[in-house]
Amino acid sequence: MAATEKNVRPAAGDPITPTPEVIELRICELSQLFNAIDPSPFRERDLDQNAEAFIVGWAREMPRKARLAMLVYLDRPVTPDESVEVRDAVRAFFSHRANCTRQRLRQLLRIGRMNLLVGIMLLAASIGLGSLLANTLPGRPIAEILRESFLIGGWVAMWRPLETFLYDWWPIRAEAALFDRLSAMPVRVKSPQC
Repeated sequence: MAATEKNVRPAAGDPITPTPEVIELRICELSQLFNAIDPSPFRERDLDQNAEAFIVGWAREMPRKARLAMLVYLDRPVTPDESVEVRDAVRAFFSHRANCTRQRLRQLLRIGRMNLLVGIMLLAASIGLGSLLANTLPGRPIAEILRESFLIGGWVAMWRPLETFLYDWWPIRAEAALFDRLSAMPVRVKSPQC
């Protein structure tokens, strides 16, 4: 029994049940996980860009409904307080990212609504102007060309608002949901046996 216990790495932090998809990181020091130039206290620091990209990239490869967990392998002994600080820092970072992403989505939709209003007004004006020209120059081919040109111009003005409401907001919403999952995941730090 002692031989098997010797191979077990001590761990601290949240328990990780076998059901979640585990994101694994191997680092020498906890400082590698965080942005070195961020002057904030440890729990409020930003993650290092490479660490964030690794975590987010790994999480994106998992099924959307999968529960996530993070396991950090540290090359030195870890205290329970450090493990709690890492968990709190990771969760706070991704919670902040989720809030910023939702704010970006709200801004996109607000701009989309303004663009839609402008597009509808331009479409109505172009249809009206095209019809006025067609009625002013009845039976002339140029009147029909101008009417169709104004109609096409009006629909082109609707292109950007339609793109916003049909396509642009989905990826941002999915990113916010991913950050929400990352902000709620259990985080555990494992270190070599002392």
